[in-house]
Amino acid sequence: MSFGSPQFDLDEEQRDADTRVISVAGEIHVTTAPEFSQRLNDAIAAGTRGMVIDMSGVEFIDSTGLSVLLNGLRRVTRADGKLALVVTNPTVLRLFEITKLDSTFDIQPTREAALERVQAAGGSSDGAP
Repeated sequence: MSFGSPQFDLDEEQRDADTRVISVAGEIHVTTAPEFSQRLNDAIAAGTRGMVIDMSGVEFIDSTGLSVLLNGLRRVTRADGKLALVVTNPTVLRLFEITKLDSTFDIQPTREAALERVQAAGGSSDGAP
């Protein structure tokens, strides 16, 4: 029995000089997390201080994917930036609740709300751990 390649799509949009949106769809797990991690790290290294990760198209995330998000949050916060997630899938949202990461991340129901959160912060780490 063979398994097909996991569904995983990632797009980036530079909203302004300091704000970037990374849209992820499909599955974030041990085989797709390295690409996700690299793209997130590249965005942070490029000076992005307002980061929105739109996960509205994510169907599954495992502990490897959560680790990528935590590392990204740590790096953005150290750079005096702000990171917000868009999570709409109830199963994915439940994982954040079960792991208590819903209190660690700024989780918003829409991309617009997440953009308001990171842009209103003006690059400050208000509300970030």
